[in-house]
Amino acid sequence: QIAGKKSGHSIAELGAATDLLVVAGGDGSILRVVGQLGENIKPIFGINVGSLGFLTTASSSTYREAVECIARDRINFSQRALLEARVTLGDKRTNKMIALNDAVLSRGELSRLVMLCTRVNGEPLTEFNADGLIVATPTGSTAYSLSAGGPILDPESGVFVITPICPHVLTNRSIIVADDSIIDIQASDPDYPVFLTLDGRRPIHVERESIVTIRKAKRTLPLASLPEASFFSVVRQKLKWSGSNV
Repeated sequence: QIAGKKSGHSIAELGAATDLLVVAGGDGSILRVVGQLGENIKPIFGINVGSLGFLTTASSSTYREAVECIARDRINFSQRALLEARVTLGDKRTNKMIALNDAVLSRGELSRLVMLCTRVNGEPLTEFNADGLIVATPTGSTAYSLSAGGPILDPESGVFVITPICPHVLTNRSIIVADDSIIDIQASDPDYPVFLTLDGRRPIHVERESIVTIRKAKRTLPLASLPEASFFSVVRQKLKWSGSNV
């Protein structure tokens, strides 16, 4: 929508016809746009009018400065890794699904742990007995994974993080893997449903014996920022890090 009116074009169509997408909203708005772009990934400049704004670079009060920087080509770009997920059941496979933040496998409505057998590059990692499992990009490391106890990753660190959600085994902790790894996850208990969610979008029911394969997408997202902005300044500001209080 533009000024409250529908443009008549889909996000994918706009992406195919533009060099830079300016998204006004919060992190959720950017995630929704990325999900709708499909293969037409284009640079995104975020203006924060939401509540958090890890992915946005300008606020609603500084949008004039942002527009001037865009017009004068005075913006920087951080190449953000995307992940892709596919669900395989026998000889059937879903289309590739793209996410900027994370892919989450979680239990359904029943308040019961699920068992998720996880392999990395074909080698068994472990069977997580937990509420669910998060596979996050460095960009997504400051989202759900962080809330679940995962580490903060530099956006261009070249890794993914696998974080269990409320694991029953206390030694189950986040593990960092190279972003060229192939991660396969399969629900071990057929009696309880498991759902796959990418970037908080509509959940997909993972059928019994299905394998969810997660890997790095071939394309990256160029995320724009103002010249003076940096990842660490955003972390300090958003997480209110101000040094020792002692």
